[in-house]
Amino acid sequence: MIDVLVVDDDFMVSRIHCGFVGRIDGFRVVGTASTGAEAVARVDELRPDLVLLDLYLPDMFGLDVVTRLRAARHDCDVLVISAAREAEAVRRAVRYGAVNYLLKPFGFDELRARLEQYAARRDTLRGTLVSDQADVDRVLSRTGAHIATSALPRGLSPETAELVERALREHIGNLSAAECGDLVGISRVSARRYLEHFCGTGRAEVSLRYGAAGRPERRYTWLG
Repeated sequence: MIDVLVVDDDFMVSRIHCGFVGRIDGFRVVGTASTGAEAVARVDELRPDLVLLDLYLPDMFGLDVVTRLRAARHDCDVLVISAAREAEAVRRAVRYGAVNYLLKPFGFDELRARLEQYAARRDTLRGTLVSDQADVDRVLSRTGAHIATSALPRGLSPETAELVERALREHIGNLSAAECGDLVGISRVSARRYLEHFCGTGRAEVSLRYGAAGRPERRYTWLG
């Protein structure tokens, strides 16, 4: 069971988020906080595994809470939930080690997808035996937070990237760009741009299928 602390200064929003978390298997809310100081105190008291952290708190900016938690040697993970859409806020969240960044307002399915993704990465870290550099690279690629939308090449959207990732994850075996495009509803050329991006970041791999004639077909497999 993953213990969650919900931090938000709006009582009703906090209540909604608690309700969302309570509906997701493997997660439970162990407490709430409405200020940064209270969040630090509650983490010290409850020792949660994950903090759902709003950035706009009445006494401090949310990422300053992270600084205080690390100074106090708390190793809980942080998932940012905020209306802050500035690229700098996202970049700072990445630098501070946030496992994800979810924009308000969001629905239950959006939060569930990210929490399930977090749980899967957490299980991967627990079960991974690192024996060489290849193992290290695999761990890092699997635990990389999908929050830095600015890290996507120009012209690629986070929403479509998520659809392509899902198609590749859920497909048994490998996919060509054309097959992936058909599943997602985009062109082969567009699908290939996303697939090549995932290969470049270590989350997918490409293999070549040679036919009777012509250029070999590139086939993609999800590694995460």
